[in-house]
Amino acid sequence: MDILYLMILCSVSLAAIFLVVFIVNARKGQFEDDESPAVRILFDSGEIKEKEDDGNKPNKKEIGENNKIEEKSE
Repeated sequence: MDILYLMILCSVSLAAIFLVVFIVNARKGQFEDDESPAVRILFDSGEIKEKEDDGNKPNKKEIGENNKIEEKSE
């Protein structure tokens, strides 16, 4: 019977720790943007990397197009 009390105490304290960690991360903004990472993976960024390898800087227009997608998802 003593082990049952120990297991209940351990599970409740573990649940309380997870709750505190969740609340802290939620207040820091960890869970605010849940759509843009899923959308960002669909776009190929190879064009920008190829131009950077050539020594040319990417145009502001190309960089701006990626930022528009992120802004819309917010």
